[in-house]
Amino acid sequence: MSRRIFPLLAPAILAAAFPSAAQTTAPSAPTSPASPDQVVLLKSAEAFVRNLYAWGPDFKVDLGPIAPSASPDFYTVPVHVILKGQSDTGTFYVSKDGKTFLRGEMYDMSAEPFAGARAKIHLDNNPSKGPADARVTVVAFSDFQCPHCRQLYQILSVLEPQYPQVRFVFKDFPITQLHPWANTAALGARCAFMQQPAAFWKIHDAIFENQEFISAANVWDKILEFGRHANLDVDALKSCMASPDAQQAIQANVSDGQAVNVGSTPTVFVNGRSSIGGDKETLQQYIEYELRVQHVPLAPRPSASPSINP
Repeated sequence: MSRRIFPLLAPAILAAAFPSAAQTTAPSAPTSPASPDQVVLLKSAEAFVRNLYAWGPDFKVDLGPIAPSASPDFYTVPVHVILKGQSDTGTFYVSKDGKTFLRGEMYDMSAEPFAGARAKIHLDNNPSKGPADARVTVVAFSDFQCPHCRQLYQILSVLEPQYPQVRFVFKDFPITQLHPWANTAALGARCAFMQQPAAFWKIHDAIFENQEFISAANVWDKILEFGRHANLDVDALKSCMASPDAQQAIQANVSDGQAVNVGSTPTVFVNGRSSIGGDKETLQQYIEYELRVQHVPLAPRPSASPSINP
């Protein structure tokens, strides 16, 4: 198992030399301007976490943008850390008075914790396997050039036959800053889906099975070759890949991923419950739980107890 930079996300301490990352991490998105008070708070928070985690000057630490949290007394503060080409992301909470730092995740106990993610992930017009009305839906945000996404493809190839009652949905998340041919491959698979939905999976499988033989120089030819073997209209496939329609569909998936804080590939959601990296045992645990659990409405937040006079 590889180690992570951010101890909040995993128990391992940073090694002097990084092993290969557990997944491909997207570069951080540009942040919006902070108010003067928030700038002061972020500087104080950065100094605190650098000392807490022993992040010296070799670590590049980006905090923010500050956002509301489940508690009215705290801000949510994303953090992105880079060292020697490896990066990691996480979230912590800082009280609005700047006196308290909170690690971990904060939830509103009066709300179902994964409903928000489910609402932000749009499933229509995306390739899927399994019943449309399935009780459990597994959504994979994936990058065709990502080696760990290929491993997820192999894992799902085993899990999908085991759970015919589960719906499996593919969502594009090409990290173009790191993978030069990932978007072109996504275009080809998307255009196959637009031409003949069932053919998507043939292109999808062919890309992952031949990942090591694909390059930025030959990706177009490879996609057209895969399309020919899938009995697609190759001229129509080529025209589609050059049109804006497929790119717009890919960007819609990327926007969905960003809305649910996808920062690396693969990231998988099981009924809104996320699994970064798509570990097989974790996915099975989540699927089995969701198949068995009977979700019930949560009780409203209790009001404060009235004071009792002696």
